[in-house]
Amino acid sequence: MSYRVVQWSTGNVGTAALRCIIRHPELELVGVWVHSGDKAGRDAGDLCGLPPTGILATTDAAALLELDADCVSYTATADLRPMDAINDMSRILRSRKNVVSSSVVAAIYPPHLDPSMRGPLDEACTAGGVSCFTSGIDPGWANDALPLLLAGTCEDVEQLRVMEIVNYKDYEQPTVLFETMGFGKELDAKPLLLVPGVLSFAWGGVIKVLADGLGVEVEELREVHERRPAPDKIDLGFGVIEQGTTAALRFEVQGIVGGQPRIIVEHVTRLHDDLCPEWPQPVGAGGYRVVVTGTPSYQCDVQMRARPGQGDPGVIGTAGRLVNAIPAVCEAPPGQLTALDLPLIPGRGLMR
Repeated sequence: MSYRVVQWSTGNVGTAALRCIIRHPELELVGVWVHSGDKAGRDAGDLCGLPPTGILATTDAAALLELDADCVSYTATADLRPMDAINDMSRILRSRKNVVSSSVVAAIYPPHLDPSMRGPLDEACTAGGVSCFTSGIDPGWANDALPLLLAGTCEDVEQLRVMEIVNYKDYEQPTVLFETMGFGKELDAKPLLLVPGVLSFAWGGVIKVLADGLGVEVEELREVHERRPAPDKIDLGFGVIEQGTTAALRFEVQGIVGGQPRIIVEHVTRLHDDLCPEWPQPVGAGGYRVVVTGTPSYQCDVQMRARPGQGDPGVIGTAGRLVNAIPAVCEAPPGQLTALDLPLIPGRGLMR
Protein backbone atom coordinates (compact mmCIF):
# COMPACT_ATOMS: atom_id res chain seq x y z
CA MET A 1 0.00 0.00 0.00
CA SER A 2 1.20 3.49 -0.83
CA TYR A 3 0.51 6.47 1.46
CA ARG A 4 0.07 9.94 -0.05
CA VAL A 5 2.17 12.53 1.81
CA VAL A 6 2.56 16.31 1.92
CA GLN A 7 5.83 17.79 3.19
CA TRP A 8 5.20 21.00 5.17
CA SER A 9 8.34 23.23 5.20
CA THR A 10 11.75 22.77 3.60
CA GLY A 11 14.23 23.97 6.22
CA ASN A 12 16.98 21.70 7.50
CA VAL A 13 14.72 18.90 8.78
CA GLY A 14 12.11 19.52 6.10
CA THR A 15 14.58 19.14 3.26
CA ALA A 16 15.84 15.86 4.70
CA ALA A 17 12.26 14.67 5.21
CA LEU A 18 11.37 15.61 1.64
CA ARG A 19 14.25 13.51 0.33
CA CYS A 20 13.19 10.58 2.54
CA ILE A 21 9.57 10.79 1.33
CA ILE A 22 10.51 10.91 -2.34
CA ARG A 23 12.80 7.89 -2.00
CA HIS A 24 10.54 5.81 0.29
CA PRO A 25 8.95 2.89 -1.60
CA GLU A 26 5.71 3.00 0.44
CA LEU A 27 5.14 6.76 0.17
CA GLU A 28 3.98 9.04 -2.64
CA LEU A 29 4.72 12.76 -2.44
CA VAL A 30 1.67 14.80 -3.46
CA GLY A 31 2.47 18.31 -2.20
CA VAL A 32 5.07 20.61 -0.65
CA TRP A 33 4.43 23.74 1.41
CA VAL A 34 7.16 26.39 1.55
CA HIS A 35 7.38 29.63 3.50
CA SER A 36 9.52 31.50 1.01
CA GLY A 37 8.16 32.88 -2.21
CA ASP A 38 11.57 32.20 -3.74
CA LYS A 39 10.95 28.46 -3.36
CA ALA A 40 7.35 28.52 -4.63
CA GLY A 41 7.01 26.93 -8.06
CA ARG A 42 10.22 24.93 -7.77
CA ASP A 43 10.14 21.17 -8.22
CA ALA A 44 10.32 19.17 -4.98
CA GLY A 45 13.28 17.22 -6.30
CA ASP A 46 15.19 20.41 -6.98
CA LEU A 47 14.61 21.53 -3.38
CA CYS A 48 16.33 18.47 -1.93
CA GLY A 49 18.93 17.54 -4.54
CA LEU A 50 16.98 14.80 -6.33
CA PRO A 51 15.72 14.47 -9.93
CA PRO A 52 12.45 16.23 -10.85
CA THR A 53 9.25 14.78 -9.37
CA GLY A 54 6.60 16.85 -11.10
CA ILE A 55 5.41 18.13 -7.71
CA LEU A 56 5.83 21.90 -7.40
CA ALA A 57 6.21 23.69 -4.07
CA THR A 58 3.55 26.21 -3.03
CA THR A 59 2.81 28.79 -0.36
CA ASP A 60 -0.94 28.05 -0.71
CA ALA A 61 -1.74 26.14 2.49
CA ALA A 62 -5.47 26.01 1.73
CA ALA A 63 -4.83 24.25 -1.58
CA LEU A 64 -2.71 21.61 0.14
CA LEU A 65 -5.42 21.00 2.73
CA GLU A 66 -7.80 20.22 -0.12
CA LEU A 67 -5.53 17.50 -1.47
CA ASP A 68 -6.36 13.83 -1.11
CA ALA A 69 -3.47 12.95 1.20
CA ASP A 70 -3.02 10.46 4.03
CA CYS A 71 -0.39 12.31 6.03
CA VAL A 72 1.45 15.60 6.40
CA SER A 73 5.06 15.71 7.56
CA TYR A 74 5.08 18.99 9.52
CA THR A 75 8.62 20.18 10.30
CA ALA A 76 8.28 23.97 10.49
CA THR A 77 10.42 25.42 13.28
CA ALA A 78 8.28 26.17 16.34
CA ASP A 79 10.71 27.15 19.11
CA LEU A 80 9.44 30.74 19.07
CA ARG A 81 5.92 29.99 17.75
CA PRO A 82 4.56 26.85 19.43
CA MET A 83 0.91 27.91 19.35
CA ASP A 84 1.16 28.88 15.68
CA ALA A 85 2.49 25.39 14.95
CA ILE A 86 -0.26 23.77 17.03
CA ASN A 87 -2.88 25.78 15.15
CA ASP A 88 -1.32 24.74 11.82
CA MET A 89 -1.32 21.07 12.81
CA SER A 90 -4.88 21.31 14.11
CA ARG A 91 -6.05 22.64 10.73
CA ILE A 92 -4.24 19.79 8.99
CA LEU A 93 -5.74 17.16 11.31
CA ARG A 94 -9.23 18.58 10.84
CA SER A 95 -8.76 18.15 7.08
CA ARG A 96 -8.57 14.39 7.79
CA LYS A 97 -4.82 14.06 7.35
CA ASN A 98 -2.56 12.33 9.85
CA VAL A 99 0.44 14.35 11.04
CA VAL A 100 4.02 13.42 11.89
CA SER A 101 6.01 16.32 13.31
CA SER A 102 9.26 17.39 14.92
CA SER A 103 8.11 20.93 15.67
CA VAL A 104 6.56 21.19 19.16
CA VAL A 105 8.98 18.84 20.90
CA ALA A 106 7.05 18.77 24.19
CA ALA A 107 4.27 16.93 22.32
CA ILE A 108 6.45 13.81 22.28
CA TYR A 109 4.30 12.92 25.33
CA PRO A 110 0.97 14.75 24.95
CA PRO A 111 -0.05 14.53 28.66
CA HIS A 112 3.00 16.74 29.36
CA LEU A 113 1.46 19.60 27.36
CA ASP A 114 -0.54 22.38 28.96
CA PRO A 115 -4.26 21.82 28.30
CA SER A 116 -4.32 24.96 26.15
CA MET A 117 -1.82 23.28 23.81
CA ARG A 118 -2.96 19.69 24.06
CA GLY A 119 -6.69 20.44 23.75
CA PRO A 120 -6.71 21.76 20.16
CA LEU A 121 -4.72 18.76 18.94
CA ASP A 122 -6.92 16.25 20.78
CA GLU A 123 -10.07 17.87 19.40
CA ALA A 124 -8.66 18.04 15.88
CA CYS A 125 -7.64 14.37 15.95
CA THR A 126 -11.17 13.43 17.01
CA ALA A 127 -12.81 15.70 14.42
CA GLY A 128 -10.64 14.40 11.59
CA GLY A 129 -10.52 10.78 12.73
CA VAL A 130 -6.73 10.83 12.40
CA SER A 131 -3.54 10.63 14.47
CA CYS A 132 -0.66 12.94 15.38
CA PHE A 133 2.84 11.74 16.26
CA THR A 134 5.67 14.00 17.41
CA SER A 135 9.20 12.63 17.42
CA GLY A 136 12.69 13.03 16.03
CA ILE A 137 16.11 11.90 17.20
CA ASP A 138 16.28 14.07 20.38
CA PRO A 139 13.69 14.55 21.74
CA GLY A 140 12.68 11.30 20.09
CA TRP A 141 14.12 7.93 19.20
CA ALA A 142 17.49 8.30 20.97
CA ASN A 143 15.85 9.10 24.29
CA ASP A 144 12.54 7.26 24.25
CA ALA A 145 12.47 4.16 22.00
CA LEU A 146 16.14 3.20 22.44
CA PRO A 147 16.29 3.52 26.28
CA LEU A 148 13.05 1.60 26.71
CA LEU A 149 14.34 -1.14 24.39
CA LEU A 150 17.39 -1.56 26.66
CA ALA A 151 15.41 -1.33 29.90
CA GLY A 152 13.12 -4.03 28.57
CA THR A 153 15.88 -6.62 29.11
CA CYS A 154 16.57 -5.73 32.76
CA GLU A 155 15.70 -7.49 36.01
CA ASP A 156 15.55 -4.09 37.74
CA VAL A 157 16.30 -0.46 36.86
CA GLU A 158 17.77 1.94 39.42
CA GLN A 159 18.37 4.92 37.14
CA LEU A 160 17.98 5.79 33.47
CA ARG A 161 20.14 8.54 31.96
CA VAL A 162 19.88 9.60 28.30
CA MET A 163 22.53 11.90 26.88
CA GLU A 164 23.41 13.89 23.79
CA ILE A 165 27.15 14.55 23.50
CA VAL A 166 27.73 16.57 20.34
CA ASN A 167 29.94 19.29 18.91
CA TYR A 168 27.51 21.79 17.37
CA LYS A 169 30.10 23.56 15.19
CA ASP A 170 28.35 22.29 12.03
CA TYR A 171 24.80 22.88 13.26
CA GLU A 172 24.03 25.64 10.79
CA GLN A 173 20.87 27.01 12.40
CA PRO A 174 22.00 30.43 13.66
CA THR A 175 18.73 31.38 15.35
CA VAL A 176 18.66 28.17 17.38
CA LEU A 177 22.38 28.20 18.17
CA PHE A 178 22.83 31.86 19.05
CA GLU A 179 19.42 33.04 20.21
CA THR A 180 17.67 29.97 21.60
CA MET A 181 20.76 28.28 23.09
CA GLY A 182 22.83 31.40 23.82
CA PHE A 183 26.14 30.48 22.19
CA GLY A 184 28.24 33.60 21.62
CA LYS A 185 26.40 35.38 24.45
CA GLU A 186 27.81 36.47 27.79
CA LEU A 187 27.95 33.70 30.40
CA ASP A 188 25.28 35.43 32.50
CA ALA A 189 22.89 35.97 29.57
CA LYS A 190 19.44 34.38 29.68
CA PRO A 191 18.74 32.83 26.27
CA LEU A 192 15.36 31.22 25.72
CA LEU A 193 16.60 27.72 26.50
CA LEU A 194 17.80 28.74 29.96
CA VAL A 195 14.73 30.69 31.04
CA PRO A 196 13.46 28.71 34.05
CA GLY A 197 10.94 26.12 32.92
CA VAL A 198 11.94 25.99 29.26
CA LEU A 199 14.23 22.97 29.61
CA SER A 200 11.49 21.13 31.50
CA PHE A 201 8.95 22.08 28.84
CA ALA A 202 11.15 20.86 25.99
CA TRP A 203 12.52 17.65 27.53
CA GLY A 204 10.04 16.95 30.32
CA GLY A 205 7.94 14.99 27.85
CA VAL A 206 10.88 12.64 27.28
CA ILE A 207 11.19 12.00 31.00
CA LYS A 208 7.47 11.39 31.33
CA VAL A 209 7.24 8.97 28.40
CA LEU A 210 10.16 7.02 29.89
CA ALA A 211 8.40 7.03 33.26
CA ASP A 212 5.21 5.82 31.61
CA GLY A 213 7.11 3.00 29.94
CA LEU A 214 8.73 2.04 33.24
CA GLY A 215 5.43 2.31 35.14
CA VAL A 216 6.49 5.03 37.60
CA GLU A 217 5.27 8.53 38.43
CA VAL A 218 7.44 11.64 38.11
CA GLU A 219 6.97 13.82 41.20
CA GLU A 220 8.96 16.82 40.01
CA LEU A 221 11.19 18.08 37.21
CA ARG A 222 14.45 19.81 38.15
CA GLU A 223 16.79 21.78 35.90
CA VAL A 224 20.54 22.35 36.26
CA HIS A 225 23.01 23.82 33.81
CA GLU A 226 26.54 25.18 33.47
CA ARG A 227 28.35 27.15 30.77
CA ARG A 228 31.98 27.67 29.76
CA PRO A 229 33.61 30.47 27.73
CA ALA A 230 35.59 30.32 24.51
CA PRO A 231 39.33 30.67 25.30
CA ASP A 232 39.84 32.10 21.80
CA LYS A 233 37.61 33.33 18.97
CA ILE A 234 35.82 30.49 17.15
CA ASP A 235 34.72 31.11 13.55
CA LEU A 236 31.91 28.68 12.66
CA GLY A 237 31.55 29.93 9.10
CA PHE A 238 27.97 31.07 9.76
CA GLY A 239 28.78 33.09 12.88
CA VAL A 240 31.61 33.97 15.24
CA ILE A 241 31.98 33.09 18.92
CA GLU A 242 34.07 35.81 20.51
CA GLN A 243 36.64 35.04 23.19
CA GLY A 244 35.03 34.93 26.64
CA THR A 245 31.48 34.28 25.39
CA THR A 246 29.54 31.03 25.75
CA ALA A 247 31.10 28.17 23.78
CA ALA A 248 30.04 25.12 25.79
CA LEU A 249 26.78 24.23 27.55
CA ARG A 250 25.85 21.31 29.77
CA PHE A 251 22.38 20.82 31.21
CA GLU A 252 20.25 18.21 32.91
CA VAL A 253 16.51 17.81 33.30
CA GLN A 254 15.98 15.45 36.21
CA GLY A 255 12.84 13.42 36.74
CA ILE A 256 12.38 12.93 40.48
CA VAL A 257 10.94 9.53 41.45
CA GLY A 258 10.78 8.54 45.11
CA GLY A 259 12.56 11.76 46.04
CA GLN A 260 15.63 10.97 43.88
CA PRO A 261 16.75 11.84 40.33
CA ARG A 262 15.94 8.56 38.62
CA ILE A 263 15.25 9.54 34.99
CA ILE A 264 17.66 12.13 33.58
CA VAL A 265 18.08 13.89 30.25
CA GLU A 266 21.56 15.38 29.86
CA HIS A 267 23.03 17.41 27.01
CA VAL A 268 26.75 18.11 26.64
CA THR A 269 27.22 20.63 23.85
CA ARG A 270 30.52 22.07 22.68
CA LEU A 271 31.61 24.26 19.77
CA HIS A 272 35.17 22.90 19.85
CA ASP A 273 36.36 19.40 20.74
CA ASP A 274 39.01 20.71 23.17
CA LEU A 275 36.53 22.52 25.40
CA CYS A 276 35.68 21.14 28.86
CA PRO A 277 37.70 17.92 28.75
CA GLU A 278 36.34 17.05 32.21
CA TRP A 279 32.79 16.85 30.87
CA PRO A 280 31.51 13.56 29.38
CA GLN A 281 33.26 12.82 26.11
CA PRO A 282 31.70 11.32 23.00
CA VAL A 283 32.61 8.07 21.38
CA GLY A 284 33.94 9.00 17.96
CA ALA A 285 32.39 12.07 16.40
CA GLY A 286 29.60 12.32 18.95
CA GLY A 287 26.04 11.20 19.27
CA TYR A 288 23.82 9.69 21.95
CA ARG A 289 24.50 7.70 25.09
CA VAL A 290 22.03 5.70 27.16
CA VAL A 291 23.13 4.64 30.63
CA VAL A 292 20.90 2.11 32.39
CA THR A 293 21.94 1.47 35.98
CA GLY A 294 20.34 -1.77 37.11
CA THR A 295 20.57 -5.50 36.58
CA PRO A 296 22.16 -5.70 34.13
CA SER A 297 23.57 -2.19 33.65
CA TYR A 298 24.13 -0.84 30.15
CA GLN A 299 26.04 1.92 28.47
CA CYS A 300 25.01 2.19 24.85
CA ASP A 301 26.76 4.77 22.64
CA VAL A 302 25.28 5.63 19.25
CA GLN A 303 27.47 7.53 16.79
CA MET A 304 25.89 9.57 13.99
CA ARG A 305 27.60 9.76 10.63
CA ALA A 306 26.56 10.86 7.18
CA ARG A 307 28.10 10.33 3.79
CA PRO A 308 30.02 13.33 2.41
CA GLY A 309 27.66 16.04 1.20
CA GLN A 310 24.57 14.59 2.84
CA GLY A 311 24.36 17.08 5.69
CA ASP A 312 23.95 16.80 9.46
CA PRO A 313 23.33 13.14 10.44
CA GLY A 314 21.21 14.22 13.44
CA VAL A 315 18.93 16.17 11.12
CA ILE A 316 18.68 13.19 8.78
CA GLY A 317 17.89 10.91 11.72
CA THR A 318 15.16 13.26 12.89
CA ALA A 319 13.57 13.28 9.46
CA GLY A 320 13.96 9.53 9.02
CA ARG A 321 12.26 8.77 12.33
CA LEU A 322 9.22 10.79 11.25
CA VAL A 323 8.97 9.65 7.66
CA ASN A 324 9.51 5.95 8.35
CA ALA A 325 6.76 6.08 11.00
CA ILE A 326 4.15 7.38 8.54
CA PRO A 327 2.63 3.98 7.60
CA ALA A 328 2.24 3.00 11.27
CA VAL A 329 0.78 6.41 12.19
CA CYS A 330 -1.73 6.19 9.33
CA GLU A 331 -2.83 2.76 10.54
CA ALA A 332 -3.05 3.74 14.24
CA PRO A 333 -6.33 4.59 16.02
CA PRO A 334 -7.19 8.32 16.03
CA GLY A 335 -5.53 10.49 18.65
CA GLN A 336 -2.15 11.80 19.76
CA LEU A 337 0.49 9.08 19.80
CA THR A 338 3.75 8.39 21.63
CA ALA A 339 6.53 5.89 20.99
CA LEU A 340 4.64 3.56 23.36
CA ASP A 341 1.69 3.46 20.95
CA LEU A 342 3.58 2.45 17.81
CA PRO A 343 5.12 -0.88 16.82
CA LEU A 344 8.80 -1.24 16.09
CA ILE A 345 9.65 0.89 13.04
CA PRO A 346 12.20 -1.32 11.25
CA GLY A 347 12.95 0.70 8.12
CA ARG A 348 10.99 -1.57 5.81
CA GLY A 349 11.84 -1.04 2.15
CA LEU A 350 14.95 1.06 2.82
CA MET A 351 17.53 -1.54 1.77
CA ARG A 352 17.68 -0.66 -1.90
